[in-house]
Amino acid sequence: MTVRRDFQESARCRPDLVIGREELFGAAREQLGSGGSVLLHGPAGIGKSTVLRAIAAEYGRTARTVLRCSATESESHLPFLALADLFGLVLDEVADRLPAAQRDALESALTGRGEPTLRDGLALRLAVLSALRALAADGPVLLVADDLQWLDAASAELLGFAARRLGDTPVQMLCAVRTEGQEYDRFLNSSPPDTLAVRLGPFTRTQVSALLDHRGYTGLSRTTVRDIHRTSGGNPLFALELGRALSENPTPPRPGEPLPVPTSLRALVLKRLDMLSEEARRTLLVASVGARPTQALLHAAGRDNAEAECAQAAALGLLATDPEGPAVRFAHPLISAALYAEAPAQERRAAHAALSTAASDPIERARHLALATTGTDPKVAARLAEAAALARDRGAPSVAASLGLLAARHTPAGSVPGADDRRLQAAEDAITAGEVDLARDIAREVLTRAAAPTQRVRAWMVVIESAGQALGDVDAVFPQVLADAGDDPRLLAQVHYQLAWRGLVVEGDFAEAREEAAHAAELAARGADRRTELMALAFQASTETLMGHPNAPVTIKRALKEPQDPYVACHHNGAGAARFRWLLMSDQLPEARTVITSLLREVQRRGMVESEVHFQRFLADTELRSGHCGRALDLARESLRLARDSGIGLGASAMLTSLAEASGGEVDKALALAREAAEHAEEDGDQMYLSRALAALGYAHLVAGDAQAAVVALRRVRELEQGLGIHDPARGRWQGDLAEALVAVGEIGEAQDVVDVTREHALRLGRESVLAVLDRAESLVRAARGDHDAAVAQLTSVQDRLAKLGYGLEEARTAFALARLRTRPRPLGAPREGGAGPAPAGAGAAGPASTGTASAGTASAGTASAGTAAAGPAAVGPTSFDEAARLFRRCRALPWLRQVEAAVAAGPALPPPPAGERESALEGLASMERQVAALVMEGATNREIAARLFISVKTVEATLTRVYRKLGIRSRVDIVRLAAGHHAK
Repeated sequence: MTVRRDFQESARCRPDLVIGREELFGAAREQLGSGGSVLLHGPAGIGKSTVLRAIAAEYGRTARTVLRCSATESESHLPFLALADLFGLVLDEVADRLPAAQRDALESALTGRGEPTLRDGLALRLAVLSALRALAADGPVLLVADDLQWLDAASAELLGFAARRLGDTPVQMLCAVRTEGQEYDRFLNSSPPDTLAVRLGPFTRTQVSALLDHRGYTGLSRTTVRDIHRTSGGNPLFALELGRALSENPTPPRPGEPLPVPTSLRALVLKRLDMLSEEARRTLLVASVGARPTQALLHAAGRDNAEAECAQAAALGLLATDPEGPAVRFAHPLISAALYAEAPAQERRAAHAALSTAASDPIERARHLALATTGTDPKVAARLAEAAALARDRGAPSVAASLGLLAARHTPAGSVPGADDRRLQAAEDAITAGEVDLARDIAREVLTRAAAPTQRVRAWMVVIESAGQALGDVDAVFPQVLADAGDDPRLLAQVHYQLAWRGLVVEGDFAEAREEAAHAAELAARGADRRTELMALAFQASTETLMGHPNAPVTIKRALKEPQDPYVACHHNGAGAARFRWLLMSDQLPEARTVITSLLREVQRRGMVESEVHFQRFLADTELRSGHCGRALDLARESLRLARDSGIGLGASAMLTSLAEASGGEVDKALALAREAAEHAEEDGDQMYLSRALAALGYAHLVAGDAQAAVVALRRVRELEQGLGIHDPARGRWQGDLAEALVAVGEIGEAQDVVDVTREHALRLGRESVLAVLDRAESLVRAARGDHDAAVAQLTSVQDRLAKLGYGLEEARTAFALARLRTRPRPLGAPREGGAGPAPAGAGAAGPASTGTASAGTASAGTASAGTAAAGPAAVGPTSFDEAARLFRRCRALPWLRQVEAAVAAGPALPPPPAGERESALEGLASMERQVAALVMEGATNREIAARLFISVKTVEATLTRVYRKLGIRSRVDIVRLAAGHHAK
């Protein structure tokens, strides 16, 4: 193989590619794998060379010969230079296989020796084509060309000639070219006809953040990363240069100012800026500081010749032309930033001063007034504070925080409110906007000089709230803030409200959290702090709901009494959210959806990012319970994206997205997200969400067919929630999954115990959907004990009850369990359906429908529906799984639908040998080993056993290995012989 040396080290670029380029990489891999060629294109700095090297490093291993050229602008005038890069190392290998005329022409072009006429004409064109064919005769050839736009004209023409004539010859091309927009067609002339053109787009904010972290720029706040993403336009090269400059600059830009642009990036645009007239440059400077510049705004700011000057800038490619719109838009945000960075401070202030009167929006006018003013000025500070309040009311807390910091900067000493009061208001706005790093930094700065208790407690509250779920990280704060609060009930109420959260999140003690919340509400009422009182009551109500405490409805009513606080009413920990949780856990799904949809709309209007993250998740949970898996998956993914962007609620969003992926997406992603959620909870010391994450992990394992792993995860959930004092099974709804997984691994007694204990709480609280799911699990226990008819009747009743409650996915799961049961052979001697087989003790056969248990002997609907499930496989109709498949399709529950398809493909099992004979043959085996061995006796394959027991094929194989060792046999055939021997006795 001929490989240029630089290919040996190119894999080190792969980490950059993984960030944001997975889909693109997959498309290129698929194209190359099918024998085609790929042309990567996009603007400068977008990462084409990085992607090219990474793809070449991976795919180049499949080619015998890899040829490469990388053109540069300074060498583009040298003819045949790219040709020399490509064929210089392989000339000796192919020269003897070329006709003499072609060989002479190629050698002359590569070495510059010989007659100039040899380097022209058809002979050289044919020589390049023949050389490629000769190399391809020995094995596949990959030709890699970077910066195709700088390829010398002679080499480009030769490559194009050969590419159009290669046909089925195993020569593929992987090229990259710098383009603006979609103008790449002319470069396809140098590529084979089947070339796939792939455009590299800009990075998202999350991808820019990951890239900066990868390169070591980890000290940047989320606010700064947001500004880097905006200024760079998502261009990874520009983002890295901005990140480097900011990390090296100890003085950050003032609030509202563009980022400083390093010299390395200014050079990319200043050359064109130097071609502008002085007046046009000033006009563009005014446009660069405007939020939404138009030519009318430029006129109002005193730029009388704005049209002509903008046209001049557009001709130079500095402005994007938009003939149908009035906006003045820069071709790239970096141009605007570089223009501002280059301007003298006096000219910047002049531009801001012009817009402080010309802009129509009062918020915009105030911002420009601040940036045009030096030093303190009480009137400017007051206008900025008013603008911040207006931005807050408009639902733009991030803008309010920026304006608040500007107001603090211009506030003179001794003013009321003071500069630090305005800083703390800005910090609280930053919390609302999800910019927790900025908020924490502001509060810490204020604490270095604040002396007044009110101000100090307010700052401490920001520090505590910025910790999010990781309240254990700020444990040392609580003694200090209690000391600062003294005996002021208003201040103490705020502290005890946060202590309630600490009791729940860190200690995992619901009783302590409830007591602290009640105490906080009492203190707030004494101190006339209605907002804190309402927040504490809402927290108390939510805690009581999760505990299954009888006072929960009364506390919710107290939290909803007037007067209400608009902020609390739509907060994710407010009374509206508490009411939503109550409705959801009480099986009132339509009402819960109405409430959470209204709350989500309001927090989006207000710009409350943290609440938006949680409400997206709440709505996704509601849709998932309703059986709308596709809708739930979209909402959950959006919540997770927003959580990753803001750094808020990552664990909770990952947990819910795991549930949605396992129900309607990809099980592998569900498992990864559940583990991620558990890791976040472990790191934060959050016991409450750790149990939720492990419940999601157990469910994902169950859907994946690994019942044993599901049992491990869900047993830990049971231990955690017992320790936390959570008694309402509607909170996590994992108990039915645990019972079903226990049945699958043969732990029948434990499964029945889970059902009995959970049913007691569900009956007390009236959780009808939980009772129905428990009955489904109990029916599997009955079937495992041989009571086939009672199990079928109970499942039929469960399906009907879940359908009436609106739990579409649980209804479909029940139909699937029913289909499995009907296609399972009845043990010899078992009574037929409709017979008088006794129900096991504790099965609740005689219980009324309101208790959540179905009557095995009186379910006429179940008996009629089960008519196709006679005594064995011969009675199994072709539509046994049709109902389950239909319901899963309606839910868009793709992972479950795949399980149905696998069960149909496996077909009905053979009749089992008598139970007593199987048991005697399998004495001494563990429960899971007995189940696997028994199914082998029935003639089931490993894959069929895995599907029946909800475990992986690898688990089946490992279990059989243990069975062989314990029984002293060598193969599955010996198991059948062993059973036959016992039968013969």
